[in-house]
Amino acid sequence: MNIKDDWKKVKSVLEQGQASTVYCSIATVNPDGTPHITPVGTVFLRDDQSGYFFDHYAEALGKNIDQNPNVCIMAVNAGRFFWLRSLLKGRFVAPPGVRLYGKVGRMREATPEEIEKIEKRVKPSQWMKGARLLWTDFTHVRDIEFTHYKPITYPVMMDGMWPEHA
Repeated sequence: MNIKDDWKKVKSVLEQGQASTVYCSIATVNPDGTPHITPVGTVFLRDDQSGYFFDHYAEALGKNIDQNPNVCIMAVNAGRFFWLRSLLKGRFVAPPGVRLYGKVGRMREATPEEIEKIEKRVKPSQWMKGARLLWTDFTHVRDIEFTHYKPITYPVMMDGMWPEHA
């Protein structure tokens, strides 16, 4: 699998998964070697096999990345309609999910464009007290350079979803 050749599809699958659940899961490694998974709703992908996320509340995530920058980001389409249609047809109507592997950089100040993107994403929920408490004051991001990906696969219902060498 070539992440560069497949990036448009990979990006679409991750974004659909994130939209259906409101977050992606980011896996890191704790200092003692145990795995750690953090749900993050602020992951954005660029068109060049890179992305970024707002490093806002997840304390263990940042500490783990600072000691080991390798991550795996996973998104799965959890939409009920997606699954119902797929189950009724006996095949997935689109790829159900993807894992992206890469390295995360140091925290940096978000650009005005990045802040505009996160504000646009959370704006529909800003009338709710909890949303205002959780999703305000975004100021810093971490860049991610992705090196490869692995599709979420099932032994059936997947014909033609990904390149045969997947």
